[in-house]
Amino acid sequence: MKITIVGAGYVGLVSGVGLAAAGHTVTCVDRDAAKVDAIKSGKAPFYEPGLNELLCEQLASCRLTAATHLEEELAECDVSIIAVGTPSDETGIDLSYVRQAAREIGRRLRTLGPYHVVVVKSTVVPATTDTVVLRELEAASGLVSGRDFGLAMNPEFLSEGCAVADFSRPDRIVIGADDKRTRTILSEMYAMFDSPIVHTTLRNAEMIKYAANALQATLISFSNEMAGLCEAVSGMDEETVMRGVHLDKCWRVPVGAGDPPVARAVSYLRAGIGFGGSCFPKDLKALRAFAKDKGVEMPILDSALKVNEERAGRVVELLAAHIGSLSGKRVAVLGLAFKPGTDDVRESPGLRIAKMLLLHGAQVVLHDPVVQFEAVHAQLGEVTQAGDVADAATEADAVVIATGWDAYRDIEWNDIVRRMRSPVILDGRQVVSAECLMSGTTLLATGRRTEVVRHGRVGEGSPTNMTEGAA
Repeated sequence: MKITIVGAGYVGLVSGVGLAAAGHTVTCVDRDAAKVDAIKSGKAPFYEPGLNELLCEQLASCRLTAATHLEEELAECDVSIIAVGTPSDETGIDLSYVRQAAREIGRRLRTLGPYHVVVVKSTVVPATTDTVVLRELEAASGLVSGRDFGLAMNPEFLSEGCAVADFSRPDRIVIGADDKRTRTILSEMYAMFDSPIVHTTLRNAEMIKYAANALQATLISFSNEMAGLCEAVSGMDEETVMRGVHLDKCWRVPVGAGDPPVARAVSYLRAGIGFGGSCFPKDLKALRAFAKDKGVEMPILDSALKVNEERAGRVVELLAAHIGSLSGKRVAVLGLAFKPGTDDVRESPGLRIAKMLLLHGAQVVLHDPVVQFEAVHAQLGEVTQAGDVADAATEADAVVIATGWDAYRDIEWNDIVRRMRSPVILDGRQVVSAECLMSGTTLLATGRRTEVVRHGRVGEGSPTNMTEGAA
C-alpha cells in the first residue's frame, strides 16, 4: 500500500517509519526543508530511542522517503494521513494546520485512485473530522465522502521515550469510519499488526484519544494529591501505599507480548512533580474548552489540571522551607525533558521549577543528558548549563531532580553530596535511596516526609518543615 503522511513531526515520522517497517511504501511530507533533509540523511529531528536505527533501515529499503511537496507525493497514493500539529489552550484547539492539509489533499482527490482514503491522525476534538475536515475535502475536490473517497479518524497512542515500541506493538488500534469500504482499507493497512482493532464512528475515535489522555493525566494528579497527604503524616510513604494499590487485580492486565503482568496504567499511579509534554496539558485544556462550549462541566478534569499547575510551586515552597530564602542560593536542577527518553521540553515540570527559582532570585544551574541548551535558553534567559551532574552540584545549596533519567539513578550520590555547599536533595522523581546517602544529608522526596540521614540511618526532619507541601 502506498501512503503519504502530511507532517513529519513526532507522530508523523514515527508512524511513517512504523508503517514502512510493516511493508508499506511511505512518504513523509513536511514544509520544513531542514527537517526533510535530516530525515533523508537518517537523522530524526528529535530524540526518540531506537528511531534513528529504524529510520535508516527503512530508508535503505526504499520503503520510506521524505519530501517537501505534497502534490507530487500524492500521485498513485492509496491513503493520505494528516499528522500535523493541533496547538491548544484555554480557548480551544487551533485547527489551522489541519484545515490547510485537508484543503491541499482535497485539491488532488480527483486525480487519485478510485477510492482514496484520507485519515486524520492529528488529535482533534470530537465533531472535527466529520465537519471541519469533511467540508474542506469536499469543497476543494467537489467529491462526496463515502461515495467518492473515504474519511477516517485513526488516533495515535504513542508515548514519548517508547514510541517506536508503541507503534510496532500497539495495545489497540482505533479506526473511526462511517463506511465499510474505508474500514476495510484501513484494516488492510494494519494487517501486519497483532493487536485488537476497535471499529467505531469518527466522533467516538476522536473522543477515545482524549478520554485516554485525560484518564492518565488524572491518575498522575490523583497520585500527587495522595503524595501530599503522605508527606504531611509521619509513618506513611506514597511508594508503599501505591505498591499496595497496584496489586489490585483490576490493574493486572497484560498489555502486550513481553510486558510485565501489571498494566502500564499503574505507571501513572505514582507521585512526582507533575505531568508535561506535548499531549496531556494541551489535550486536557482542549477537552475542557470543548466541554464548556457544550455546556458540560468537568470538575474532575478541572481538578487534575489544578493539581498539576500547583505542583511546581509547592516544590519550590518545600525547598525554601529547608534552605531559607532562595535569593542568591545556587540550585542545580537536574532534568529538563518532561520525562525520560525524550528531548521534549514542552510544559516541562523541570523548566517550570527553574523559572520559579529564578523569580525568587536563585542562581540556577541546569543539567540534562539529552536536552540541548538552545532549547531552553529562550525560556530561561541567563542560566548556566553544566556539562555533568558533578559540575552542576558543585557548591550548590540544593539539588532538584526533575526528570527520572536512569543516568541519575546510577550516580554515586555521596560523591555529589560532598561537592555541595549544603547537602539538600529534593528528589521529585524518586531516584535517590536515602539508605545510600551519608549522614547529614537532607532528602526531600515526593510522597513521604522529609528524611535526614544520621549515622547511616534515616530519620525524619522537623515537623514544621515536613508539612510545607507536596514536592
